[in-house]
Amino acid sequence: MFDLKVTNATLPDGRTGIDIGVKSGRIVAVEHKLGGEASEIIDAGGLLVSPPFVDSHFHMDATLSLGQPRFNESGRLLDGIKIWGELKPLLTQEAVIERALRYCDLAVTQGLLAIRTHVDVCDERLLGVEALLEVKKRVAPYIDLQLVAFPQDGYYRYPGAVELLKRALDLGVDVVGGIPHFERTMADGTASVKALCEIAAKRGLMIDLHCDETDDPLSRHIETLACETQRLGLGGRSTGSHLTSMHSMDNYYVSKLLPLIAEAGVAAIANPLINIGIQGRHDTYPKRRGMTRVPELLAHGVTVAFGHDCVMDPWYSLGHGDMLDVASMGLHVAQMTSRSAMRQCFDAVTTAPARILNLEGYGLDVGCKADMVLLQAADSIEAIRLKATRLTVIKGGKVIARTPNRTSTLQLAGRPERVDPASYAPKLG
Repeated sequence: MFDLKVTNATLPDGRTGIDIGVKSGRIVAVEHKLGGEASEIIDAGGLLVSPPFVDSHFHMDATLSLGQPRFNESGRLLDGIKIWGELKPLLTQEAVIERALRYCDLAVTQGLLAIRTHVDVCDERLLGVEALLEVKKRVAPYIDLQLVAFPQDGYYRYPGAVELLKRALDLGVDVVGGIPHFERTMADGTASVKALCEIAAKRGLMIDLHCDETDDPLSRHIETLACETQRLGLGGRSTGSHLTSMHSMDNYYVSKLLPLIAEAGVAAIANPLINIGIQGRHDTYPKRRGMTRVPELLAHGVTVAFGHDCVMDPWYSLGHGDMLDVASMGLHVAQMTSRSAMRQCFDAVTTAPARILNLEGYGLDVGCKADMVLLQAADSIEAIRLKATRLTVIKGGKVIARTPNRTSTLQLAGRPERVDPASYAPKLG
């Protein structure tokens, strides 16, 4: 007797007609024509069933704060940081918690059930840290929330940041963060990478640095991160986020850099919506694309994920927690339009970030947690193309969100009465 059975599902790996049996919050069977009774049966109708979406890079302490205390009219990164600095003294713990919980509600409706969020520690009150630790506790039944101790104003540049980061980790923050390109000098940035890696190694924690989020081709802190990762044995738990300077580097240097990243076991996170919006702001034309070299990183065997980064905050005025929107922008900016590359873009918001976050029990195999999303799409490529409706979101074998099927009605003589966006396209391999 199963607690739940999902029948006639298509899986992201291409298998069709699959039934998934769930008992006690875990997947216990994945096979064709699965026998046995179930307390609840969901007929997928041949549509895509995926593991939940994962956002590997976000700023939940700032989310939904757009316009407070003013708008970022220039759209530039540094102006966003300045506005956030103006808002920080005005924050209350209650307001941060309320905005974060509202965002988590939205995330659930989008099938987004795991988020790594950076939280600013450059505040003597550690207000954001304490607020998000409380949010993490409250959303634990339905969202895996991983916190990164992030010295937004610089580990060395901001007075007291060294001690504040330590305090944040002592309070239970999960991951060591940093922003080396924002330090006063390149040397200070390099020193911060070394110090932060040593903290991660000593504490047995993961590390995720905002690395080279700039158009400057000489910002090369990812090289130091790769070196320190190898020296300290941090492979598999070290990540460089953004890496946008790589889009401005000369090809010879990158030909040396990519193997170093791969050999060290450093993962990469691009943030397509934000990278394309913020980078290249000082360019006229030609205008740089603003995102790191995703296909080249993948070709070298580097784990690459896409993050949302921001939703309605000083850095980005749009967004609604839709990781398929993120995947779509990444696909276009990186020109990943082959069928295999488009599937990689779906992986970049599901399985790849799950590996980076070291999520236990993630996936659709026997023994995995029974967390999954039924999408109004025939496969992963169509899911990106349509920004597919999340028909059913399941956590631990229980339905936690439903959205009606998106169908339009027509009033045209001689044409179908209804149009389902997931059914009119040609069937492709």
